Parts: sequence; structure tokens; C-alpha cells
Amino acid sequence: MPADSLRKDPVALRLVLCWHMHQPEYREAGTGRYALPWTYLHAIKDYVDMAAHLEATPGARAVVNFAPVLLEQIRDYAVQVAAFLQQGKPISDPVLALLGAQSAPAGATERMQLAEACTRANRKRLIEPNPDYRMLADMLPWLRQQPDAAIYLGDQYFFDLVTWYHLMWMGETVRRSDPRIEPLMKQGRNFTPGQRRMLMEVIGELLGEVIARYRRLAHTGQVELSFTPYAHPIMPLLLDLTSAREAVPETALPEAPFYPGGDERVRWHVARGMAVFEEHFGLRPAGCWPSEGGVSDATLRLLAQEGIRWAASGEGVLVNSLRASSGPQPPAASRSWLYRPYRYDAESLAVFFRDDGLSDSIGFRYADWHGDDAVADFIHQLEQIAEQLARTRRPGDPTPVVSVILDGENAWEYYPNNAFYFLSALYPRLVDHPAIELTTFSEALDEGGPPLSALSRVVAGSWVYGNFETWIGSADKNRGWDMLIDAKVQVDRVLAEGRLTPAEEAAVLDQLAVCEGSDWCWWFGDYNPSSAVGLFERLYRQHLTRLYLLMGAPPPGYLSHAVSRGSGEPVAGGVMRTGQKTV
Repeated sequence: MPADSLRKDPVALRLVLCWHMHQPEYREAGTGRYALPWTYLHAIKDYVDMAAHLEATPGARAVVNFAPVLLEQIRDYAVQVAAFLQQGKPISDPVLALLGAQSAPAGATERMQLAEACTRANRKRLIEPNPDYRMLADMLPWLRQQPDAAIYLGDQYFFDLVTWYHLMWMGETVRRSDPRIEPLMKQGRNFTPGQRRMLMEVIGELLGEVIARYRRLAHTGQVELSFTPYAHPIMPLLLDLTSAREAVPETALPEAPFYPGGDERVRWHVARGMAVFEEHFGLRPAGCWPSEGGVSDATLRLLAQEGIRWAASGEGVLVNSLRASSGPQPPAASRSWLYRPYRYDAESLAVFFRDDGLSDSIGFRYADWHGDDAVADFIHQLEQIAEQLARTRRPGDPTPVVSVILDGENAWEYYPNNAFYFLSALYPRLVDHPAIELTTFSEALDEGGPPLSALSRVVAGSWVYGNFETWIGSADKNRGWDMLIDAKVQVDRVLAEGRLTPAEEAAVLDQLAVCEGSDWCWWFGDYNPSSAVGLFERLYRQHLTRLYLLMGAPPPGYLSHAVSRGSGEPVAGGVMRTGQKTV
């Protein structure tokens, strides 16, 4: 049934559920080897499940945002798995490769690394409910005390462990619908090479089809697809490092006064991001979730100039901006100022702002709730918003738009059964509600009505507390920026010399883009555990080193030394969630 035939009119409010899909570049510079498996694991678990829940409720609508560097990695995995199954070619992810291997690695170090990797899962939700998997995982503390003992474990230990790992990282909708999965879970141990290959075939099918499923959902009108600039850069900081002081004036800045050529680089990420998006989905995106919801006056102006119709950010950014441009924050009673799109200055760009409370309820608070209770509470909050707004609404006012924006991947690992019960109830209950209409950002703008509210100024910030302290300001984070700026100065110098071929120049710019991603500085700092910081920090230095080598320049000596060591605290259960990132 066409989505338009299910419209409800009149309604008390319209609701946009925007799911942001993002994983950084996990391939090691130069080798293409995946240092972490999160891209394909989230694809077969979360991206697949999110598509399935929408497909199961034809009247539902949502916005799904993809980071282009994630799309490229999903495609790379799909190609590699197909080549392995059809031609026996190697897979460059060691965890996934183990699933299809004929024998486990012989070395104790590599065996320990794989054993650790195959237990990086939520202990409560994914390991404890399965006795066979729990038994395998419970051997890890003993192995850590005497890691050389790993060579005495038979290969079957590693094969059973990696099989369980993939069974638990499988989408709940797949476990319930694919007849190949349940027999493996019932068997529990002694998985054969043929069974492991069958599981690899399931994974290959899921990876090969997941993007096409979202493309079909967009074609039917259920989903609006949007994008984030190519490698997920913090655009306001590339454009102006001092924008970090707009929300937090005392922020310490890097030694470098600015990021050289930031405007050109941001435009590169936007153009490249749209090109990759169009290559995968066959359409040009109308909207953009800027990396980390990071916006500023310069960022929004640039997006408008690039033809973007809408962008979105965090509630804290709007609060700061209204205080700066209109005096005190509007009364909190109705919060009508939050539930509307804003026209930025004189530009054609509309900006929506996330309801932090509602978004974080799904992202964090509901994980331990019964699914029906969580959905009832969420809808009750929406009904309360509608009642409060009705008291101040005047004739002719547009229908309020509530924006709920969060990761479409990391939260579900903390829910029972990958949030199957919550999401299975959420969409039908919203579709059936007489006063709430699910919509998309573009459709909300198409509704017409009175002119959008004007926003003459934006105080630069992100979805995290309305500022940029997660990415800049501490000694470790600022050192990360200075290292990047040193490399960018060298890039500009080499490109100005004109000695690189067009292909070499393109490779340099691609590698620079990876280094400009937001995730590196996110992890720097002593509040994150050393196991997480160390891996991302090593990858960052490796990518910067590769950038120098592509330019034919010697890498600085400091790239051989750690920048940030973290807290030294272990990651409980192998998994840590800071904000909405998972390691």
C-alpha cells in the first residue's frame, strides 16, 4: 500500500525517527586489513534488523542516514565474502576469515587476539543466555593469565567460539526467519566446516542485499535516505577551530591557529559523500545529518550553497543559539521552540533539532525495560508534548514536528534480543495512533503552512552537550589536531609543487579524508579505557604515516609514539559505550 494513502489528518504532532548509521574507516592503511570487525557485524545485526522492522510495517516512515565511508566498507565486505565463497580468495578481516578457515592460526599471540575478539560482545545480552558460548568465553580469564597456553587448545575451540560470535551478532529477525540458524544454535558445539561455510553464506547474502533493501524502502516512500559528509569530519572545526569557543569560551585550542584550507576540504567531503551516496542508492540526498550533529554558521551556509535542503543537530545547539540571538531561552513549559524546523538566516536550508530526552530514552534508558512498557512510555511522552503544545497553539500554526535522532546501531546490543520486542511494537503503535503521524524531514517541509521560524545565528556545537569538548580541548585531543594540521600543511606544499600524478594526488586526498574523520579525537582522553584508546590511536598514527608515504615525504618521528593512553581501566565484557559508540 502506498505510504501516502495512510496519511492521518488532522494530527496533534508529526514525528520523525532518524536513524544514523555510522562506522569509521577500520581498514589499516596500506594493507586493507580490517583492524576491527564492527562494520560487517553491525550490518548483519543492526542494519538488517532495522530494515526488516520497517518492511514489516508498511505504514511506518523514517529517515535513515548513512556515512559514505560506511557504505564503501559494507560493499567491500560483500565483495570479499562473495569472492571467498566462489573462488576461495582470502578475507581481509581476521575474525570473519576464521569462520571460513580450515585451521586456526598456530601462533599463541594470534590465537589470543582472536579469542579476545570473539568475546567482544555484551556479556548480559549475548553471552550469558547461551551456555555453550558462556563456557567458551569463561576460559578467557585463564588464558589471559597464561596466554602461551592458547597453543594447546584444539582448533575446535576457536571454531566453536567464532561460530557462536557470529550467531550472536546475527540480526534477531534473521535468527527468527532463516531456517539455517536455529539448528546451529541448538547444536551449540562441534560445528563442522560445512556448517561454518553455511553461516558464511548467510552473512554473504545479508551483506550483499542490505543496501538494496534500503534503496527499495526509499523507492516506496517509507524511508527518506540522507547522508553525512564522506569520512565523517567535524565540519565546524575544519572551517574554524575557534568555533569550539562559541559554546565553551574557555576551551583550550591546539597550537595551530587554524586548519589550513578547511573550506575546500569540507566541500570535498560533501561532494564526495553525495557522489558515494548516489552511487549506492541511485538518488541524490536532500538532507544531511552533519557529522556528530556538528553545525556552525559557516557550516550551515556551506551546506545551503551545496544544495542541501535540510540539516539537523542537537537540542543543546538550539538552546545556545536562541539564547544568543533572542535573549533568554523561551519558556520551558511548552518547548514549542524545539518542535519546529528553522530557516537558517536568508539561506534556503531548513534545520531540525533533536529532542534529547526522547532520543536518549531509546538510546539508553529503555534497554532494560519490557518492550511494550518502553513503547508505552515513549508514546506517553509524545502525548504529553502534544497536550502542552495544544495549550499555546494558535489557529494557522503548523503541526509541530518532533525530531528523534540517534544511532541506528549501537543501542540495540544492550536490549534483549537486539530490541526485537521494542521495535516490533514501536512502529505499529505509532502507525495506529490517531494523533501522531510518522513522517520524514523532507515531507515535513513539503506540508507547507506558515513560513518557517527564522534562526539568524547558530552557536557552534554538536549533539553532545551542544559543544565540541568531545573532540577538542584536552591535551591529547589537541595533540591529535596538531598532528593532522602538520600533515595538511605538508599536503598543501606537495600539491603546490605539482610533482604528483593525478592518480597519486587523488590517493593523497582520499587518505587525508580518512585522517580528518571525527572518531580519532573522540577516543583520545583519560576518561576512555586504554584498550579502546590504544587501538584507535594506533590506527590514527598509522593513517597519518601512510599519508606522508603517499606524498613521498618522511613521516615525522612523533608518529612512532603514542599520543593518548586512556584510563588504563579494562572494558567490561569487552564492550564500552561512550555516548553512542561501541568498541
